[in-house]
Amino acid sequence: MITIHHLENSRSQRIVWLAEELKLNYCIQEHHRDQKTGLAPDSLKQVHPLGRAPVVCVDEIALVESAAIIEFLIQRYDHQNLFEVPNDEVSKQQYQFWMHFAEGSLMPAIVAKLVLSKGKQKVGLPFSLVTDKFVDGVCEAYFSPNLTTSLDYVEQHLSDNHGFIGSGLTGVDIQMIFPLESLVATGQAQYYPAINAYVQRIHQRSAYQKALNKTGPYAYASSMSERDEYSSIKVRNALP
Repeated sequence: MITIHHLENSRSQRIVWLAEELKLNYCIQEHHRDQKTGLAPDSLKQVHPLGRAPVVCVDEIALVESAAIIEFLIQRYDHQNLFEVPNDEVSKQQYQFWMHFAEGSLMPAIVAKLVLSKGKQKVGLPFSLVTDKFVDGVCEAYFSPNLTTSLDYVEQHLSDNHGFIGSGLTGVDIQMIFPLESLVATGQAQYYPAINAYVQRIHQRSAYQKALNKTGPYAYASSMSERDEYSSIKVRNALP
């Protein structure tokens, strides 16, 4: 039996989507964030010492890290060749690049800006004026330019190609959807039409919708921050 340990509004959502695409026989073990801190609960540490989602248990093995989980499940269970597998050196290199790009380039800037934004909200007067300037300066000097460069690169690629690798679904699509849909939902990708079109196309897949139905409301971004109006109703209607 395959068990997906799922934390709401987290990277584990894309693993449930993958399971639906593969038509796996699996179950979901739900975990819920601490209502005060928004962090993962201690129950996840009972599954794996890192205490982070996603965790996928297959037999006696506890798998962590999205990219590793994605590649394991596809290699082991894609008996019908539902996912394209790169078969030349250029495609293989591109596949590895995008798999690492999602968490290595996109997510650090997204998370940093989110954490700094939360910090601003918790600092009261009279210190808020100073901290706001400091946080804004850090974002403008480093995280925002890096994020813009990454988004420009993704936009150009998706403008020139149907997807990230080839014309069909690959593990890269599973890996990349989380940061891209977060950016679309919070308005940070509003000037990137190819990215928006890609996210909308993914959200319209029947397997994606089935995953949403199994896990419940999904806020896209892992915190209720810049755009709470992206409610579960809009998610279920597959709007970016």
